[in-house]
Amino acid sequence: MIQLSGLEECKIMMEIMADLIPGGVLFGIIEGNTIIWTKASDSFAMDILHVGQKLENSTTTMKCIQEKRILKQLVPREVYGKRLKIISIPIIKDDGDSYGAISIAIPNLHPVAASFYDFAPILTEMFHEGACIYLTDLQKVAYSQTSKKLAVSFVENGQELNEMDVAYNVIKTRKPILAELDESKFGIPAFTANYPLYDTENKDEIVATMGIILPKQTAGKLRNMSKNLEDGLTNISSAIQQLAASATEIHSNEQALNSNIKDIISISEEIDEISVFIKEIAEETKLLGLNAAIEAARAGEAGRGFGVVADEIRKLSSESKSTVPKINKLTQNIKRQVEEASGKSSKSLDASQEQAAATEEITSSIEEITIMSNELGKIALVI
Repeated sequence: MIQLSGLEECKIMMEIMADLIPGGVLFGIIEGNTIIWTKASDSFAMDILHVGQKLENSTTTMKCIQEKRILKQLVPREVYGKRLKIISIPIIKDDGDSYGAISIAIPNLHPVAASFYDFAPILTEMFHEGACIYLTDLQKVAYSQTSKKLAVSFVENGQELNEMDVAYNVIKTRKPILAELDESKFGIPAFTANYPLYDTENKDEIVATMGIILPKQTAGKLRNMSKNLEDGLTNISSAIQQLAASATEIHSNEQALNSNIKDIISISEEIDEISVFIKEIAEETKLLGLNAAIEAARAGEAGRGFGVVADEIRKLSSESKSTVPKINKLTQNIKRQVEEASGKSSKSLDASQEQAAATEEITSSIEEITIMSNELGKIALVI
């Protein structure tokens, strides 16, 4: 209790303290049931006590006067739009009767809210891309601090909450929410985290939320680069797989061609053998024709027809014999050309095998790069 004789000293003290109390304060002196004096901090913007205002008997201050004891009251947000703590101290006359009371109204701020502008400017500058830290009450954004690095304003003081806001859903669910936001919300990708703040005296009552918004432009670029890299590698891998399939087909064709060339060489050798056989037949035929001519000469006129046949046999033998070198020459040419083709086919076969092996190595390397690209995308998600 305060003695009436010391009221003037109390006034002086209240005038000094008005701008020293964090969050602001409102002092009022009540005589009887009427307010006769008030003093408010510059930061206390609420106009709730007026000189000349009469108080109802049901108020905490009037109960304080009537009961001659200090009373405290927590005023909910619904009454004045902000949570208040009101302390009423009775003023007693020298004879012990009640004179009135001193009423003190203090915003019932959560400790985080009370120190917000002490820590928020420091924290927002500690992030590489900057940050926005904000506090809400149950209806709107109450405090916000945006890093100087950011050209984007994520939230504004006084901004009403709606069901699309993270803070709104934190209040509704009473649980922290962490979320990735795409460009549709703020124009740039961002990460947000919001936590409920409970009353320091009533631990079950949510009185505010605290949130932080971090731009994720670098992470977004990393994800896009990772996606583009992955798409590019997938296309390259597909093309190389087609190339590998073509190389395998070429390899198979080369094997078949090499086998066919060997068959042709074998046939050419058989033709050589037949040419030798024809030559032998021609020589035998020539010998027979010669013998027939000798016998026709012995037979005289009776063997003249037989001599004609013998001449024809000798001509045929001569023509057959002369054909053999031509056949030999052709078969040798065929054999030589085929051997050259066989050599080239063998080289092509070796090259196609090397190409297939190199393609497999490239495909394996691309698979490793693709895995690294996926890891890069995962890293971007947590930056």
